Amino acid sequence: MSELRQDLVSGDWIIMASERAKRPHDLLRKAKRAPSPKRTCPFEDLEKSGNVPLRARYPAKGKWQIAVIRNRYPAVRAEDRCAMGMRQGPYSYIEGIGHHDLVITRSHTKNFASLSLSEAVSLLELIQRMYRRFANDGCSRYVSAFANWGSMAGASVYHPHYQLLALPIVPPDVAHSLEGSKSYFTKHHACVHCDMLRFEHEAGTRIIEENALALAVTPFVSRQPFEVRVYPASHPPSFEATPRRVLREVARALQSVLRRMKRFLYDPDYNFFIHTAPLENGARYRHYHWHIEVFPKVSIPAGFELSTGV
Repeated sequence: MSELRQDLVSGDWIIMASERAKRPHDLLRKAKRAPSPKRTCPFEDLEKSGNVPLRARYPAKGKWQIAVIRNRYPAVRAEDRCAMGMRQGPYSYIEGIGHHDLVITRSHTKNFASLSLSEAVSLLELIQRMYRRFANDGCSRYVSAFANWGSMAGASVYHPHYQLLALPIVPPDVAHSLEGSKSYFTKHHACVHCDMLRFEHEAGTRIIEENALALAVTPFVSRQPFEVRVYPASHPPSFEATPRRVLREVARALQSVLRRMKRFLYDPDYNFFIHTAPLENGARYRHYHWHIEVFPKVSIPAGFELSTGV
């Protein structure tokens, strides 16, 4: 029998109907993923393609292995001032001023799952460094960090890369999550994510990967098939303040999740992204628990999901 489940944080509802997983699927990959040619890749030679200067890099000297560049087709543009709020009749808007950067790895074929653990940690540490830089600009309120792997996940370039958008607002999905977390904390004097992780650890039925410092689970309320969330086992509200030893185990758990998806879901396209506290006034968000959400592209929302939000 199916179940309607309510999310502890957001209050949203989903339908858990396991029988529907038996339907025929045309979205599962039937052929081996084919890399695009290196000769046409804009990230293969950043100097030749005009993607210089580098905003940040790893290592600091010698041949770079990870580089940060500005997106040549940005959603928001960097300016020497902060975004201003505007009105147009009954409508309100804010100027699209911020930062839109790309984090590029040297290898043309190694996505996050294929990196060595040390490479994966170095990648996350470089992203942390960019978070801290954005926090110091006095204009950015939230940084969205995400990966789109494959065309079905929105990637327009095959070469593995990660995107950072520093925004002058807190996006609605994040604000919704923050509000739900704060409401639970006020009512129960506990972190909602910690309580969920404690229950999942004891139950053991939805654990995908667990080590001393990180945990990967399939949520009780999954918005998409095979959704996974990766959490630090401790309670850090902010990604950028997470120590290296914790970041290492989060990276290890995330890599394990992505490798399992490649094996058991026939190498799907996927998105993963970081949900973390806003950059401003960290003490204000002590109720929050940053994490990474992973969504493999094995189905698409249809009429019922789009018309109801369930």
